[in-house]
Amino acid sequence: MSPRVTFPNKVLPYLLLAPQLAITLVFFYWPASQALYQSMLREDPFGLSTKFVWFQNFAKVLRDPNYLNSLNVTLIFAVATAVISMGVALVLAVMADRVVRGRGVYRTLLIWPYAVAPAIAGMLWLFMFNPTMGSFAYILRATGYNWDPLLNGNQAMVLLVSAAAWKQISYNFLFFVAGLQAIPKSLIEAAAIDGAGPTKRFWTIVFPLLAPTTFFLLVINTVYAFFDTFGIVHAVTGGGPGKATETLVYKVYSDGFVNLILGDSAAQSVILMVIVIALTAVQFRYVERRVHYG
Repeated sequence: MSPRVTFPNKVLPYLLLAPQLAITLVFFYWPASQALYQSMLREDPFGLSTKFVWFQNFAKVLRDPNYLNSLNVTLIFAVATAVISMGVALVLAVMADRVVRGRGVYRTLLIWPYAVAPAIAGMLWLFMFNPTMGSFAYILRATGYNWDPLLNGNQAMVLLVSAAAWKQISYNFLFFVAGLQAIPKSLIEAAAIDGAGPTKRFWTIVFPLLAPTTFFLLVINTVYAFFDTFGIVHAVTGGGPGKATETLVYKVYSDGFVNLILGDSAAQSVILMVIVIALTAVQFRYVERRVHYG
């Protein structure tokens, strides 16, 4: 039995924890408590008086058709972004793992896009597919396809998902490469000796052993799609056309900072936080059951 490790100074552990606890308190718990308090207030149009209305803001938000539309848009956007970014990253990681010469250069080039800020990534895709001056938009029009994401909601969603997924592919790629490197090569060689082809080896050996990495990235990509894509939405579509790409996090900004409906905006932020916590809990409760940590 190994001896128990103890600190000779009883105050030292608390001093070491104090900076992290202070940061968590100031930058998470305090803003969250303020959002919860603000969500129960209602101000007059001129901001001269404030009334405590309990949960009336939440009831108003949940009855709002525009908010329900934003919820539907967010779910579609989150699922599409996570599936595409993780799928493409897995394919690129498998290809990079097979490269022998120039492997480091290949991996570095695939990681670079993650350093691009979300708003910049959105502007890059907007310029490439802008219906008036975008090079790819010109190619699409030359083939006879009527491309105009400024007027077509479905095309705007495709453009938004493409930009958000492209931004996240590098992050997913990095973890998939690390997961592939951790898989013992002896298992793959044994399967090859037994006659299993590359496709069968991947689905029966490699992919199951990547389950912990895939589950981790599923949680991260869900949170990313719900919260960290505000800059992309703001730069690419601004929630349009006709609220076709207005996600929950962008509606919080639109109602709170643009329309100055502070009570409703705060209630939406609390609901968004609850939705993400609930989705993460469901993922850990049900999806993690199928994950085996070797």
